[in-house]
Amino acid sequence: MLQKIAIVGGTHGNEMSGIQLVSNWIRHGIPSVYCDMDIDCLFANTDAMDANVRFLEEDLNRQFTPQKLAAAPSCLEARIAHELNAKLGPKGASDYDLVIDIHNTTSSMGATLIILEADEFHVQLARYVKKHMPEANILVEDEKPPQEHPYLCTLGKRGLMIEVGAQPQGLLRADVYSLTEKMAEVILAFVQLYNQQSVPALPPCDAFRFIENISYPLDQQGQRLAMIHPQLQDSDFDALNENMPVFQNFDGSVEQWQGDTVYPHFVNEAAYHKLHVAFATANKTQL
Repeated sequence: MLQKIAIVGGTHGNEMSGIQLVSNWIRHGIPSVYCDMDIDCLFANTDAMDANVRFLEEDLNRQFTPQKLAAAPSCLEARIAHELNAKLGPKGASDYDLVIDIHNTTSSMGATLIILEADEFHVQLARYVKKHMPEANILVEDEKPPQEHPYLCTLGKRGLMIEVGAQPQGLLRADVYSLTEKMAEVILAFVQLYNQQSVPALPPCDAFRFIENISYPLDQQGQRLAMIHPQLQDSDFDALNENMPVFQNFDGSVEQWQGDTVYPHFVNEAAYHKLHVAFATANKTQL
């Protein structure tokens, strides 16, 4: 039974949909239909929110590995992570049954549910979300055990992320907000049914399983040699087949995809610019 739930906005201070949804639910209350659950709404990085930036020193959503939580905090976001671990955790022994962390992306990923394991609960959740939001994407990041991930949502006994785009950093789009609100409410509706042992039988659904991040080509000085090819731009979760264009090089040439068919996502994500990450890849699977 999942009774104690945390819904978090502002893990990244310029991702406005989660911030606004949490703000609205704090101000007006969680929709009454979910009042049978103990739901806390909170903001994670209020300093970054005040500055309308992703983070001030380091990415907060990369501070929650067991190693970092065991070490003395070395920056503002590490200190916040320790505070959140005390509030929502401790990681691995939390009272919170579920932590839902809400994000935006500048990539054209639509409404994406990110789960960190494909156990019975998460498979049923994925199928339920796809049933009630056919337009949603399910992204599985189970390349490592959930507790080894650095994400805030791993502070709970279970954790997941809502990722919705495309939305520019620091701005709120009504269509993106609507998708965010809808996915959050669908997740809560599922948890209610799960608690009542009333989840209906649902057919398998398509999902995408993370493989790796793909970097931009760089010269020996670390300068970028290319940008995302127009054919790949805004094509998140579309099939990328061998010999399809990936990068448009600044010398006029085109770099093509070499290898098996994959499904790119986080294509040209602004937050990954300084990391030179062009996109992530996934395999298509069923849950």
